[in-house]
Amino acid sequence: MTWREQIIAAHLAVTDAVSHTQRLQSDRYIVWQEDGANDLTGDGAHAEKTVTGTSDLYTKLEVDPWGDALGESFDRAGIAWSLVEIEYEEETGFYHWSWDWEVA
Repeated sequence: MTWREQIIAAHLAVTDAVSHTQRLQSDRYIVWQEDGANDLTGDGAHAEKTVTGTSDLYTKLEVDPWGDALGESFDRAGIAWSLVEIEYEEETGFYHWSWDWEVA
């Protein structure tokens, strides 16, 4: 399974309201995107390649079970991750959860 397929599967295990980079017109959805690499090099070559990225949950629910579910889904898929922040955006009325992740 490619890194992209791993990331998509981990998100789809939580919801089908998920998009690559584009916001959806919904009160509850997840957006993800890759943002770089963190490759391990040795002897002038890439010994191991990883992709880093972010996932963002936008929800009108103050306590959203998708937040915990996404972390659990990353764990099951073997994806390294950290929850970066949860903030309320007054101008939109959304709670915004943000994760950083890395997958080989």
